[in-house]
Amino acid sequence: MSYLIVGLGNIGIEYADTRHNIGFTVLDALAKASNISFSSDRYGSVTEYRFKGRSFYLLKPSTYMNLSGKAVNYWLNEKKIDISNLLVIVDDIALPFGTLRMRKQGSDGGHNGLKDINAVLGTNSYCRIRIGIGDSFNKGRQVDYVLGKWSEAEQKELPFICDKAIDAIKAFGTIGPDRAMNEVNSK
Repeated sequence: MSYLIVGLGNIGIEYADTRHNIGFTVLDALAKASNISFSSDRYGSVTEYRFKGRSFYLLKPSTYMNLSGKAVNYWLNEKKIDISNLLVIVDDIALPFGTLRMRKQGSDGGHNGLKDINAVLGTNSYCRIRIGIGDSFNKGRQVDYVLGKWSEAEQKELPFICDKAIDAIKAFGTIGPDRAMNEVNSK
C-alpha cells in the first residue's frame, strides 16, 4: 500500500524555520529520525519512507505554497496513489500553538496551499493534519506572523509537535484515517 504525505511550505532560505513551513519541518524530522534523505525531483523534494510494509512518499513541493496543487496532482498520478491515501500537513492560525487536528475533508480555511490543492484536484475530500501555530499577531500583521520565525519558546516545543505529527502519519497509514483521527484529535 502506498501513501502520499505532503508537507506544505515555501522553498528558499528566507522561509526556513518559519511558522508557514511546519509541513516541511515535520517531514524533515521524519526523514532525519528514519535516516533517509530527500532528493530534488519534479515539483519538489521527495523520499520514500517504509513502515510496517507500507510505502510513504514524502513530498515537500517546490512550487511555493500558492501552487501546491500542481505538485500534489503530479505525484498522485506519478505514483498511482488514490486520493484516499493522500495526507497534507499544513499550518493553521485558528488552532492554538501545538494543537493537531486531523480531518478527512474540509474547507481551505483561508489557507492558500489548501485552496490551490482543492482547485487542482477538484475536491476537498482528502485527509489533512492542521498544526496550530497560534494567532499572536496584531491586526493586519498576519502575513508577517505566518512568515515569521519561531520564538525561542516555540522552538523548544517543535520536536514534540513533530513527534505527534509523525505518529499521526504512521497511524494514518496503518490503522486508517478514522481511527487515526480519534487518536490525534483526542490528545
